[in-house]
Amino acid sequence: MGWIIFILGAIGWHIGIYGMFKKAGIEPWKAFIPFYNTWCMVEKANIKKFWFWLQFIPIAGQFITIWITIIFVMHFGQFTLLQHAAAVFLPFIYLPYVGFSKDIRWGGEAVMKRYKKSAAREWIDAAVFAVVAATLIRTFIFEAYTIPTESMEKTLLINDFLFVSKMSYGARLPVTPISFPFVHNTMPGSPTTPSYLKWIQVPYTRLPGFTQIKRNDVVVFNVPVGDTIINLPEFGSKQLYYDVLRTNYNGNRDALFAEYPILVHPFDKTDNYIKRCTGLPGDVIQLKQGVLFVNNQPAYISPSSQIDYLVTTNGTPFNANFLSDTLNIDINNPDEIASDSSTNRFSINLTPEKATLLKKQPNVQSVSINTLEVRGQTFPFDDTNFPWTPDNFGPLHIPKKGETVTLSPQNMALYRRVITAYEHNTLEENNGVYKINGKQTNSYTFKYNYYWMMGDNRHRSQDSRFWGFVPETHIVGKASLIWFSYDKGPRWNRFFKSIH
Repeated sequence: MGWIIFILGAIGWHIGIYGMFKKAGIEPWKAFIPFYNTWCMVEKANIKKFWFWLQFIPIAGQFITIWITIIFVMHFGQFTLLQHAAAVFLPFIYLPYVGFSKDIRWGGEAVMKRYKKSAAREWIDAAVFAVVAATLIRTFIFEAYTIPTESMEKTLLINDFLFVSKMSYGARLPVTPISFPFVHNTMPGSPTTPSYLKWIQVPYTRLPGFTQIKRNDVVVFNVPVGDTIINLPEFGSKQLYYDVLRTNYNGNRDALFAEYPILVHPFDKTDNYIKRCTGLPGDVIQLKQGVLFVNNQPAYISPSSQIDYLVTTNGTPFNANFLSDTLNIDINNPDEIASDSSTNRFSINLTPEKATLLKKQPNVQSVSINTLEVRGQTFPFDDTNFPWTPDNFGPLHIPKKGETVTLSPQNMALYRRVITAYEHNTLEENNGVYKINGKQTNSYTFKYNYYWMMGDNRHRSQDSRFWGFVPETHIVGKASLIWFSYDKGPRWNRFFKSIH
């Protein structure tokens, strides 16, 4: 629903700009060319050209576009706060009104000079309004997001620029409201300086949404284990604090704190991740030989998902053109194709469709998922009770709001972090006796719903297998639309592509 509203809004915006261009003496067809339309606005309104290029800055660029639109509207004599608000929040209604109303004409610099405020003051007012309006849009309606890693390939590619709908699941009110605008958790140019102050913390509240999270939705969320990080560029969410603490320091926090700077984020300021929701509250998930099952049924496999396949040949080499042109594999990239010491066994990262094509090759004897069987790296990090691996995992029940579980030494590793970090209780453990908030108990009732998130590129994804459940409090929104994409140039076939 959120992306449908966005599409309708975008159509109305372009129709309005079409009419406004016609009045301003600009060829109206230019209104329908992405970015070229704002270039025309910048030229016609005599805005400095560098503002056009600032639109391409991730996240902040959308605010610049809003500001350019407001300045352009002002050249039609539209100066009031109400008119600017309509241009921002109701552009699909207001801009067509400006573009096609017989009472509104292009005034250009002449109308700007006749207005009482100085041009500099008017531009400053427009900029302030754009910042406020864009912040509200980013908080409650949609937010821009850029894909930084290959964990969702080929569904989403590195340097895909997305719109994430906040309305779909209901906008989450800011928990940490005092922060620098336009950025998430660090200041521009400084990857280790927090962009927020923790003086005020607001309880978790979410507005009503259009829908609930559905299984297989592509979801943006605050990574749950990002609440504490090693505050250095090479660590952060690249090397997680909890992984370093467990593997390098055997849980000795004092030793780790003595060696590295540590930063504790509020949960709404942890890094954003994007994954596919493969498990809903109350579901049972399990992986068998790399195949995901939900409630004992084979799970949905995205046609564009990828995984490493073990390929055995008869020793005859592959045709290089087949690998590069048909399978779209970079034969020089060991992350995409690698061989062991023999010449007839390969690990190749493929989509299901490409794996089917590979099986038909005359030199191929077998193709199967190349399972990851390393133990000790998966949630809940208790090999005695949960001897799981990334590709042989579970069965695991996902907590649901209102459900009650009996606590025991055998299952405590699953729920310890839920009880303390996500639902903010105190927990004391002593030889199988538990006290929660000072009261002895052997059971716990969940306050929130939880979800299971996994990347479509399973062997390149840091996901729930490695850090567990995602609480509803951490959900940011639904990935809805790719609005821009590039790799050594624009990837035109991905522009305005909906995400499934």
